[in-house]
Amino acid sequence: MKKLEKRAIICLLLAAVLVIGLGVFTFRYVKYGHKWATFYGNSQLYHNGVLAIGKIYDRNGVLLASNGKGKNGEIKYNSDLAIREATAHSVGDMSGNVSTSAESVFKDRLVGYNLLTGTYSVSGKGNQVHLSISAKACKVAYEALGSHNGTVGVYNYKTGEILCMVSKPTFDPQNPTSNVQTGTYMNKFLSGTLTPGSTFKLVTSAAAIENIKDLSSFRYYCTGVRDMNGWKIRCDEPHGEVDFTSALAKSCNCAFSVLSDELGNKIMSEYTKKVGLETAYDIDGIHNAKGTFDFPSNKFNLAWAGIGQWKDQVNPCSMMVYMGAIARDGVSVVPRILKPTVATGKTTDRMIQASTASKLRSMMRNNVEKTYGAENFPGLNICAKTGTAEVNGAQPNAWFDGFLDDDEHPYAFVVCVEDGGFGQTVAAPVANKVLQELVSENN
Repeated sequence: MKKLEKRAIICLLLAAVLVIGLGVFTFRYVKYGHKWATFYGNSQLYHNGVLAIGKIYDRNGVLLASNGKGKNGEIKYNSDLAIREATAHSVGDMSGNVSTSAESVFKDRLVGYNLLTGTYSVSGKGNQVHLSISAKACKVAYEALGSHNGTVGVYNYKTGEILCMVSKPTFDPQNPTSNVQTGTYMNKFLSGTLTPGSTFKLVTSAAAIENIKDLSSFRYYCTGVRDMNGWKIRCDEPHGEVDFTSALAKSCNCAFSVLSDELGNKIMSEYTKKVGLETAYDIDGIHNAKGTFDFPSNKFNLAWAGIGQWKDQVNPCSMMVYMGAIARDGVSVVPRILKPTVATGKTTDRMIQASTASKLRSMMRNNVEKTYGAENFPGLNICAKTGTAEVNGAQPNAWFDGFLDDDEHPYAFVVCVEDGGFGQTVAAPVANKVLQELVSENN
């Protein structure tokens, strides 16, 4: 009897191990099966190490890449060089250099993988992946950047669809070369962090609206320089007396240094997190970089941090999402890069109060009307803020961030032109060209 009991116990233990092992395998199969199936050693899917099935299109049905259709089974790209270079970071290349590209991230979709049939398909040609970007709008953005490096991003702040995503320096995926600039394979819109300059004043403004009493009575007389115990905060020119609204319109560093001082480092740090600038969003499986910030107790350095300098490093995609929150009464939508099957995307947590968003919309529209010139954006009800970020280049980085206050064309955007100079004269025209294109496509 004892022998039978021991054998029974051993059998039960073996059965338990089998069940646990089966459970572990099932879990790993569900979680990692798509990676196992799309391993480059699978000769059914790859030719000479290059994915040989699947096609990538833009939102309008423009073919961006056809796997295995080129010479020697390589990827065949769009015939337009400017489109290839403008969408290189969205589509990817044969060597997988761009880790956030469709060719790298959406292999399982391209081969038609699912849990039941694996990579088997009747046609053997794989699937079509439709990105949310407009190839034509990306081309307009790419050409508008000219000889400058930088990034342009636009998304629909109601649906979350990324409509334009361009990063320079870029490359031609059809004719790869080993002689590329540093940063060529990094998508700056998703993976980069950059000094935001005065566009960050929109974060300081939100914090001020929600935390400083009697902000409507705020006044500051700007002489062009604010002396802080021998250390100086400078503006490009004396602005004279400014209130809160005109301080933003004139981008008065001195006035905003006073506001940053009154808010303090804890509130500034809280709002940077609150508006999502330290968030990595899940963009259909791609995660953007988190911004990094330092708000010291030293008032001079805190002042520079509050006006978008010091150690501020913002991710362009996260800033674009914050622009969407201002447009949408304080709650934004998480971006998507795949053309969606449902109209509305996942919303973020509340970033700012609805009344704060309304106030910022009014102030940003005032910026355009009183400073940038509404005539420079014909037909666009644009709300925006410029930025001139001091970096180690020959010229400052030029920024222009904002959105269209337009129910039919709900587009939020960011533009950064590296070594460009001033946001109003350099980055704003880039935004106008891209937005005009997107509006015309969707009229």
